[in-house]
Amino acid sequence: MTTTTSGAVEVSGVHRRYGGFEAVRGVCFEVRRGELFALLGTNGAGKTTTMDLVAGFGRPDAGEVRVLGHDPYRERKVLRPRLGIMLQEGGLPPDLTVAESAAMWAGTLTEARPTAEVLELVDLRHREGVRVRQLSGGERRRLDLALAVMGRPEVLLLDEPTTGLDPESRRNAWQLVRSLLADGVTVLLTTHYLNEAQELADRLAIMQHGVVVAAGSTAEVVAAHPARITFALPAGVTLPALPGLRHNLPGVRPEHGPVTLRTDALQTTLTELLGWARRNDVELAGLEARPASLEEAFLAVADEGAHA
Repeated sequence: MTTTTSGAVEVSGVHRRYGGFEAVRGVCFEVRRGELFALLGTNGAGKTTTMDLVAGFGRPDAGEVRVLGHDPYRERKVLRPRLGIMLQEGGLPPDLTVAESAAMWAGTLTEARPTAEVLELVDLRHREGVRVRQLSGGERRRLDLALAVMGRPEVLLLDEPTTGLDPESRRNAWQLVRSLLADGVTVLLTTHYLNEAQELADRLAIMQHGVVVAAGSTAEVVAAHPARITFALPAGVTLPALPGLRHNLPGVRPEHGPVTLRTDALQTTLTELLGWARRNDVELAGLEARPASLEEAFLAVADEGAHA
């Protein structure tokens, strides 16, 4: 996938208040053309409010939002044919069938994909005669996704798109998103599924209390957190000092269970550990070494925010 440095979505110093509550406080990020950018955060972090501002559903109290060079609130009519939007709740009339819902939505678009084609993309062709109120929650999300991509958007906004989907449907949705990215579509995604962000996102931002507290590629965000080495030691064996450990501590050694080391230099620490074990004929039972995961980085940020 090829991206350029020009921003498809630019959010600069944005604030949004609801009465006395400030939901978004100085948020800044840029989504490059042709990439997928994920907004992560716990409930109430400000993700959906930010998404609404990008979609043009509201005006920021301060700061600026630009989508494809336009103000999405003031120039919504210009942008509307170029955007695809999938909200957390679709709000489709419950008595329409799947096919009728798709046909109704197609009538609002300048250049719509054929109804049968979009329903096939989300595996709902066999349900086209079923009324919306009779669909499962996962099927409604798939229908919402179908309508979001029906207009061949240049920028696609997906707010929790795979909530309620079974694993197979989630994988199919990922494949559809990947195909859109391959065609040059820009995607801004919010999700609570960290593996989804790790699978799809080129870059991401983690929000906490209305502020972006970490941003970059997955590797960059994760790199700020320590790797982990776990193993069991024979009784009576004591670890030596090892390089790279957080706070220069030798880890935690419970009376029963594995040793856990956290290190900022995984290769260096592991090399020294294995060398010490070989020289002293020590078996490191159940040895496992791995870098920090996006989940660990996310939880660390959430924990820091909770303490703050």
